[in-house]
Amino acid sequence: MEKIALAAVAHPDDIEFMMAGTMLLLQKEGWEIHFWNLCNGCLGTVEYSREEIIRIRAEEAIHSAEVAGAVAQAPLFDDLDVFYDSPSLAATASVIRSVRPSLILTHSPADYMEDHQNICRLVVSAAFSRGMPNYITNPPRAPWSDPVRIYHALPHGLRDGLDRVVEPDLFVDISATLEKKRDLLSCHASQKNWLDASQGMGAYVEEMQRLCAGMGAMSGRFVHAEAFLRHSHIGFCP
Repeated sequence: MEKIALAAVAHPDDIEFMMAGTMLLLQKEGWEIHFWNLCNGCLGTVEYSREEIIRIRAEEAIHSAEVAGAVAQAPLFDDLDVFYDSPSLAATASVIRSVRPSLILTHSPADYMEDHQNICRLVVSAAFSRGMPNYITNPPRAPWSDPVRIYHALPHGLRDGLDRVVEPDLFVDISATLEKKRDLLSCHASQKNWLDASQGMGAYVEEMQRLCAGMGAMSGRFVHAEAFLRHSHIGFCP
């Protein structure tokens, strides 16, 4: 089994907020890592035009992937234009078959935002269909049947859309990669004003570190952690 890890999320900076520390640890263990923001970030601004913010956020995402030593996959959707439908699934499955990951990190099924939940559903179904020869992706890709394990990151704020605390299955100590995780999130400089205006999150890098400290406290063991829910193995791996 090839050691390929795919972080598949909705928006540029979602990886850096909730799973980049774990991806960097996997890389240290010899894994090839891929960063995939399925949305182009077109709505994440209060100051730029649509065309400008798409360009800026693409440049920021590519820069973050380069700093991490990750392969950057191209987005498929506009923000708030992510739906669980046949065309979206065929496009998502095509990329999954191209990358052929043995490990996928993605959003939680219970999240505060619909884009995150729909990306989760698309990624899970795309992985489930990976070995089905009669399922045709767009563009077409050959099926493959190697095992893949899926883990779901916690929602931002560590609570679901009904404000209930999400209890994870496992924690990853990211103390060794926290500084580089901060560097990766800092690549998304355009989001400082947007997160401040939309969510009152001006010091967004510090907010990320507070989240990691919160997950560390939940673990009862670590100072800074990332936390995950483990998807069922059925249809995916032993």
